[in-house]
Amino acid sequence: MGQAPMHTVTGATGYTGRRIAKKLLERGDRVQSITGHPERENPFGERVTLHPFDFDRPERLAETLRGTDTLFNTYWIRVNHRGRTHQECVEQSRVMFQAAREAGVRRIVHVSITNPDPESDLPYFRGKAEVEQALRESGVSHAVLRPTVLYSAEDILLNNIAWTLRKFPVSLLPGRGDYPIQPVFVEDLAQLAVDSLAGERNVTIDAVGPEVFEYREMVKLVRDAVGSCCAVIPSPKPVTYLAGRALGMMLRDIVLTGDEIKGLSGGLLVSKSGEEPPCRTRLTAWLVDNAHRLGRKYANELERHYR
Repeated sequence: MGQAPMHTVTGATGYTGRRIAKKLLERGDRVQSITGHPERENPFGERVTLHPFDFDRPERLAETLRGTDTLFNTYWIRVNHRGRTHQECVEQSRVMFQAAREAGVRRIVHVSITNPDPESDLPYFRGKAEVEQALRESGVSHAVLRPTVLYSAEDILLNNIAWTLRKFPVSLLPGRGDYPIQPVFVEDLAQLAVDSLAGERNVTIDAVGPEVFEYREMVKLVRDAVGSCCAVIPSPKPVTYLAGRALGMMLRDIVLTGDEIKGLSGGLLVSKSGEEPPCRTRLTAWLVDNAHRLGRKYANELERHYR
């Protein structure tokens, strides 16, 4: 009887990668990880070996990937910070895809974003489109998953919305808050990623949940679920941005960027494919069982990735 297949997951100590790695291990497969933080505590112990990305040494990265059946790529950054940029991530992703090809990786499952656009004025969405193009050019069999906003009790956005609703008497919406958002449960995305390792056909899937809300509706839903009396009010976008900057200075974090406001209010966090959502967990149902866990502690983006 042969060995179980080996898969490589980027960032298996992180938010999405950790869940993908866990599901692969539960299948009985072997897993290793390439990560920007190989020195971090490994939640999987000896079951998952951590390797550095080695973007500046492509031959070493290819050697790390040799023997990999499927590469699960979650590598990206939320914001430009401390010299790290979305464009740098594009170039590093290109290096990784070429290294995967040289290593003989059979398939790449890549986590992107809904509505990537090479002509976008938002570096996040433009960069994601460029990474998808680099993946296509690599010639490796692939599945592209395009999630919107991921949620769980440990995420950044939903948890921190709940935290502000618990802590403050007023929560400001960027603009009227009437733009759509289609959140997806992170465990559903992880399962979809694992399911996508099979086959050879190149596919692109909007990895979205079954419910679409107006943003203000979602915020009020979370408010009511956590038992807050916070007033949720519309605000001019520049005012909301400045309030986020002030809160970020207090928390030593990047709470909200101007580009994130533009992407959210521009309706980019919802599927426009017209296809049946592949992820089935409903936020309304999930909150019934999990709202008591949301917003108990602030999730600091910079603490997770830069300190």
